[in-house]
Amino acid sequence: MNKQELRHFLDEKADQYNRPSFIESDPISIPRRFQKIQDIEIAGFFAATIAWGQRPTIIRNANKLMQWMDESPYEFILNHSPSELKPFKKFVHRTFNGTDTLYFIKALKKLYTTYPSMESSFLTDEQHAESDIREAITLFRKRFFSVSHPSRTLKHVSDPSAGSAAKRINM
Repeated sequence: MNKQELRHFLDEKADQYNRPSFIESDPISIPRRFQKIQDIEIAGFFAATIAWGQRPTIIRNANKLMQWMDESPYEFILNHSPSELKPFKKFVHRTFNGTDTLYFIKALKKLYTTYPSMESSFLTDEQHAESDIREAITLFRKRFFSVSHPSRTLKHVSDPSAGSAAKRINM
């Protein structure tokens, strides 16, 4: 493909995807309905984590998670009661199950009680936005899994230091 063909191809894709009608049928619609940065981060993290399979199924399952969090994911993560976790125990999206969901809630609570935002948990005190993305994801992953966790849950947050492209976390 030469430069002109590539440009034509990319322009077509931009026209196809860069429109409000596309967002409605894409998992990006989940975090886009929130205003608070922490709600956006949590909704986006869950939506990206389960973003494999058919888009309608991903959206349905991500919506289910947000509904169980009373459409206030940040508030839920910080202040849920043990009884409010019951529905999450039975959650399943492909290989992401209730065990994983409960761990994510636990890890996110720890993260948000330590950092003001998920974004800030990717950075050291010396780092800025231009830092190496692999290092930032590796740091986030280390912080996310800093509390006791099931080994099966590790597979849901890719490790770029082990050669992963970390597509979901980059979403």
